[in-house]
Amino acid sequence: MSDQQTSKPQPVAVVTGANSGIGRATAIYLAQQGFRVFGTVRSLDKAAKLMALAEKLGVAIELVEMDVADDASVRQGFADIFRASPRIDVLINNAGIGGNGVTEETTPEQYFDSFNVNVVGVVRCTQQVLPQMRATKSGTIINISSIVGRIAAVAQSPYVTSKWALEGLTEGLAHEVAPFGIRVVMIEPGITKSSIFMKNLDAPNASGAYDSHYRRMLQFYAAGIPHATDPTEVGALIHHAITTDTPQLRYPCSWGGHEFINGRAKMSDADWIALGAVESDADYAIEFKKAFGIDISQS
Repeated sequence: MSDQQTSKPQPVAVVTGANSGIGRATAIYLAQQGFRVFGTVRSLDKAAKLMALAEKLGVAIELVEMDVADDASVRQGFADIFRASPRIDVLINNAGIGGNGVTEETTPEQYFDSFNVNVVGVVRCTQQVLPQMRATKSGTIINISSIVGRIAAVAQSPYVTSKWALEGLTEGLAHEVAPFGIRVVMIEPGITKSSIFMKNLDAPNASGAYDSHYRRMLQFYAAGIPHATDPTEVGALIHHAITTDTPQLRYPCSWGGHEFINGRAKMSDADWIALGAVESDADYAIEFKKAFGIDISQS
């Protein structure tokens, strides 16, 4: 039997939101590991850095213009991909938006926007690949969640709420498609070097009543951004999740990831509420460090 007959076909991956951050790093990393990679972007004009990096590293990324917030755009984007490739082995639902605000001061439209991208966008893309994956009884779907999908980080209500919904969607999906041999994974990053954080530093505080909430949220980012994890490390973890023989449903990672999730798991609900009731920023930082091992004091 010839090498050509015994060789495995090149695996095909689709990475949404591939123009920056975790998406760009993952697209490049998978291409370096031998995957054929389709990277989706809302506008081809925004993919210059991705393509320049791919050229520098000698790998190929095939661009697909697609807006995960739009039904027709997703259908067209995946139709284009399936015309180029008969199968998709891996879908990485990475495209997402942030969103700061406490519940009282966040408009319904802001919640709709977060859900439309972070949750319904995942549904749109997943529905496009499932028929083929079911038919072949193979495939991997990886949803990029966040540590805020496991803990209600302060003053980020639309983002937190959408990521909690994504966690439920993903856990349910994993159960649904288990009979078809389809792997489903959640990646739960803490702070990585990504433009989403630079775009997510607003503190609306319209009423003035929640000044401490926004201040503490920004203190957490101020503590984490200097130590932010290189997104390539997340790309490597995603590759592991695709290829390992012993996959997990959830993979916490990046700066603050394990600390935040494990700390909250050890707290009672009463402890969590009590933390929110601490009035002094200095006392809050002390209690925060006790709970999570993370220093957010402004020293």
